[in-house]
Amino acid sequence: MTSSEVEAHLAKVRSATRRRDAETMIELMRRVTGEEPRMWATVVGFGEYHYKYASGREGDAPAAGFAARSAATTVYLNDGVGAHSDLLEKLGPHTTGVGCVYIKNLDDIDLDVLETVVRRSYQTLTAGIYTNRARES
Repeated sequence: MTSSEVEAHLAKVRSATRRRDAETMIELMRRVTGEEPRMWATVVGFGEYHYKYASGREGDAPAAGFAARSAATTVYLNDGVGAHSDLLEKLGPHTTGVGCVYIKNLDDIDLDVLETVVRRSYQTLTAGIYTNRARES
């Protein structure tokens, strides 16, 4: 079951592909995290982790999450894409930012690889207080 807040957010997504991919991502992230989705602003998040940087800045963020953006589905890897470069080479067509993977169509990628990446990131982030920034991975 998806929360009404998540359902309402996804109902506003104009692209049929992004809506379909969002449903796939919800099921994938539920399997990986054992958590239910909830909204973190415009991100559909699962679980949470606490971070504290050397600068003293700290806070909480979703331990796994995605956003159905107009250009692509954005998968957030808050431990940084560099930590997953070995698997991302096998993913299929995508682009990356420091802590994001952008996928235009989930039909074009290897979902098993994506699930492994999300699982590995989630386990890293929920192992304790995470002290790195994505760009440090």
